[in-house]
Amino acid sequence: MMNLSDINWELEAAGTWPTPIKIAAGAIVCVLVAAGWIYYDTTDQLTELEKLEQQEQELKKSFETKQRKAINLNDYRDQLKQIESSLGDMIRQMPTKEEVANLLVDISQTGLAAGLEFKLFKPGATIRKDFYSELPINIKVVGLYEELGLFVSGLAALPRIVTVHNVAISPKKDSNLMEMTAIIKTYNEGGEGRPKKKSKKRRKR
Repeated sequence: MMNLSDINWELEAAGTWPTPIKIAAGAIVCVLVAAGWIYYDTTDQLTELEKLEQQEQELKKSFETKQRKAINLNDYRDQLKQIESSLGDMIRQMPTKEEVANLLVDISQTGLAAGLEFKLFKPGATIRKDFYSELPINIKVVGLYEELGLFVSGLAALPRIVTVHNVAISPKKDSNLMEMTAIIKTYNEGGEGRPKKKSKKRRKR
């Protein structure tokens, strides 16, 4: 039987160790070397592999999104054509600068035809937007509730675009009449509302 106390455990004397001890020591050294190699080399590779796997998933999602868009490309083009057509129809419904005066008359005539009495009809300053201009009109009218409804319906039926905003209705004292204040907006193409660029005068030398 091997007596461990009789073994010289100094590394210089490793050649004299019994064969089982040599095998065990060699196995321990191999495990330590493998562990060090994994720690210093493989760990970085595993981290890089994890990053690459995440990138792979992101690329897959990006590819699937682009693939869906490519499949629906014709549908998107059809939708774009419909939007452009609708936009063209809306622009054609906008009054030109010359037609705005007639439209103001149409708006007031619509109110009078509904039986309303105008207390205020005040066009405001033109507000320029991206590709169109707004012309707000502050109004105050008095009439029956049904007449107010006829007025708003009549505005919606006008051939040009007219919208109603900031509506406030209150009853008149000691009567069955109602008072409505609102802002009516009509629109025209923005090019006509944009200020003209000032031409630069050449300096005389």
